Amino acid sequence: MANWSDRNVGVNPQSSEAARAGAREVAYDAGLRSYMLRVYNYMASGVLLTGIVAMLFARGGDSSPAFQLFSQGGILAWLVILAPLAFVLVMSFGMNRLSTGALHALFWAFAVAMGLSLSTVFLTYTQTSIAQTFFATSAAFVSLSLWGYTTKKDLSGWGTFLLMGLVGLIVAMVINMFLQSTTAGLVISALGVLIFAGLTAYDTQRIKSVYFQVAGHGEAMAKATIMGALNLYLDFINMFLFLLQFMGGRE
Repeated sequence: MANWSDRNVGVNPQSSEAARAGAREVAYDAGLRSYMLRVYNYMASGVLLTGIVAMLFARGGDSSPAFQLFSQGGILAWLVILAPLAFVLVMSFGMNRLSTGALHALFWAFAVAMGLSLSTVFLTYTQTSIAQTFFATSAAFVSLSLWGYTTKKDLSGWGTFLLMGLVGLIVAMVINMFLQSTTAGLVISALGVLIFAGLTAYDTQRIKSVYFQVAGHGEAMAKATIMGALNLYLDFINMFLFLLQFMGGRE
């Protein structure tokens, strides 16, 4: 006689394995969303800190600390201008040697240094045009980053192309410092917007793929979060500055 109380009757091993796989996928998705949210929070906080520092440093117009510093020029002005680059290099090349706490401190110090360096924006452009450009950049950034996060298309092939474009852009900017061509300046700005728009989508997908490597490793994940935020921060700020060349109304 059949033992109808046997609990193994009717159990499908394949269904059980599928359920476990589904549970793992749900856990992975939740972890990825939490990771990306931390990246975006750091990035947005950094941009906010930079904006506040820039606005306060330029407050007062011709009598502001920013005007006094940059109008006089000199070594101190150049130190303020080049400081953000120094922070980026230290963080990028020293990530593996630096502690998580040190990397955090450098990120916030970098955001402050960028604020001091970009304070000239508030001396050059009207606050209305700055606000309009900021919101336009924010809308473009959110759309591009969301596409980079959700697309099934592999964007890894964009890396070399975008890097070459970025190097060419820097060379063109240096040359135009001597030529002072308005037309060339506009072309450079247009290319800059396109390059950093592409980098926004590319970096978002790359940051997402890094999660596969660092998931479950606390310190590695914390460092990846900060460096991901730094990359997206640079994409946003550069896209904003190039777009400001078109939308910015000068004082």
